[in-house]
Amino acid sequence: MSPIDIIDIGRNIEIVRQRILSAAKKTGRNPSDIKIVAITKNVDIEKIKQAISCGIDIFGENYIQEAKEKISNLKYQISNIRWHFTGSLQKNKVKYAVHLFDMIETVDNIELAQEIDKRMIDRAMEVLIQVNIGAEKTKSGCSEQDASTLAKEISRLKNISIKGLMTMHPFCQNPEDARPHFKRLFEISKDIEMQDIENVSMKELSMGMSNDFEAAIEEGATFIRIGTAIFGERTAKIKRR
Repeated sequence: MSPIDIIDIGRNIEIVRQRILSAAKKTGRNPSDIKIVAITKNVDIEKIKQAISCGIDIFGENYIQEAKEKISNLKYQISNIRWHFTGSLQKNKVKYAVHLFDMIETVDNIELAQEIDKRMIDRAMEVLIQVNIGAEKTKSGCSEQDASTLAKEISRLKNISIKGLMTMHPFCQNPEDARPHFKRLFEISKDIEMQDIENVSMKELSMGMSNDFEAAIEEGATFIRIGTAIFGERTAKIKRR
């Protein structure tokens, strides 16, 4: 990695933090309640190490195979970092995911939850329920109408701990156009919270990415998934073995 790459990542992280601070101030939120999940798809280990040195301690991966090498190289050397699975998880990959990740953000059906529950041994897996807030056919996630029912079903599984909701909202060129989606996810979380379901917390909302996370913060996001704003555009794909 060149010195320019190192400086850029540090500078980019500082810019993101300043943007978080500004967005939090607008709604009187505590900036410490908003956590960066640095998305490291197609990002090499050296750049991830630089982000760690700048204080980033949560990382998100979309693919099991790509994550294996990174996590084995980093997670067990640096104990204070956490890994979130942020991609679409197939049932046949759950047996790997439960050993690699601290949280799975993309649980959207009871069959997937049951498989996670079956594979957990010595702890409960923290999960977020993924809601397809824009009802897009190309994206995973349960429907808005099914979110509450799914939370109740998963709550009965002893090896899963629901921590909140997540969404992959429709792409919007104008960040303000994404705001209604963020607002709706917050409303759904409050509806579920009011039901006081045992083993279900709505503390976390994972929403917002590099181009629109300020709007997400203003609407209640606690996890913002940031890739490009930290690591720049991906220019080459890492081979997934």
